[in-house]
Amino acid sequence: MATSDEVDLIAVLLPPPAAMPVVVAAWERGDAVVVLDPAAPPAWVQARVAELRPTTLVDASGHGHLAGGVPVARGVAAVGLTSGTTAAPKLVELTFAGLDASATAVDAVLGAAGRGPWLACLPLHYVAGLAVVGRAWSRGAALVVHDGFDPAEVAHAIEVDGVRAVSLVPTQLRRLIDAGVPVDRLDTILVGGGPVPGDLAARANVHSTYGMTETWGGVVHDGHPLPGVELRIDVDRDGDAHGDGTVLIRTPTIMFAYRFDAAATARAIDPDGWFRTGDSGTLDADGRLTLLGRRDEMIISGGVKISPVEVEDALRSHPGVLDVVVAGAPDADLGMHVVAHVVPRDPAAPPTLDALRDFGAATLTRVKLPRALVLRDSIPRTASGKPQRRLLA
Repeated sequence: MATSDEVDLIAVLLPPPAAMPVVVAAWERGDAVVVLDPAAPPAWVQARVAELRPTTLVDASGHGHLAGGVPVARGVAAVGLTSGTTAAPKLVELTFAGLDASATAVDAVLGAAGRGPWLACLPLHYVAGLAVVGRAWSRGAALVVHDGFDPAEVAHAIEVDGVRAVSLVPTQLRRLIDAGVPVDRLDTILVGGGPVPGDLAARANVHSTYGMTETWGGVVHDGHPLPGVELRIDVDRDGDAHGDGTVLIRTPTIMFAYRFDAAATARAIDPDGWFRTGDSGTLDADGRLTLLGRRDEMIISGGVKISPVEVEDALRSHPGVLDVVVAGAPDADLGMHVVAHVVPRDPAAPPTLDALRDFGAATLTRVKLPRALVLRDSIPRTASGKPQRRLLA
């Protein structure tokens, strides 16, 4: 039972179009929500409900009070689940104040181009999808919600429903362009979850975003922090001779806490409010952030630290590459070497390892060039677009 300082936590297990009005109704009451993947195996859903301990579950059978549910602090709007590519997902309590700060900052940067109508076609059980709903609700913007991603449906939303803004992951944007969807009629395309290929990033309406569940999604657009957001690189603790270190973020959108884990919360956010991301990066003289990847996914080859993201960026523009992810493999002499996992643009004429090495040599030092090539039909990614490198190792 919630006290005066608490509100209910509503678990929503419905497809996005049905989940959205449940989420909005809960927010109008001041309650919090956690959106679960309706396509997940029942055992996964049961495990998450047991960890989350929501007070109510809303699914296809209706609303049901859950015995043993634990409310959240008043002011918490949502509990987001991290993608869990390396471990069990973290339970991230996000606030209404953070959501409003996110909406205010995005509005300040995008102006009229970001006022919609918005299309939500990312899963609502990831923060990137839920944040679209939240920002539209916060600003009273029109919103169209799709049950998944389908290029034909996106085209209909643009041409018939009049949507003018959308959040996507890079592979979705590529699919839209390849399918001839009129994306140039959109005023704003926010792309997160991974690097945006140069030919896509060059479009005036495309903005590359960086953020995470703990920050209510994107807090950096095109390398620059949104208004009110501060960035710092912890070179003293984590850096090396190249000046890179862990990216730290201080932002009004930051999470309230990891649910039921005060120790993890204290490790993640220092007393001055800086959140430790776990990502490696650099800041240039203009304050522009360059991401180098997860620190725990760096490849150490012959004593040289190699960013998988840097190698991917160099190889992605090869005309024979449709998609690429780089991972490390054991090497008896070097410790590890670079492996390029490539989806060829033409499976009948894929690029060779030598061709990729020659192409990459224009921007990469020799040790960073791939020593092995694996051709794939697809790259394993989470629904939010992040490559699952450990599945490639």
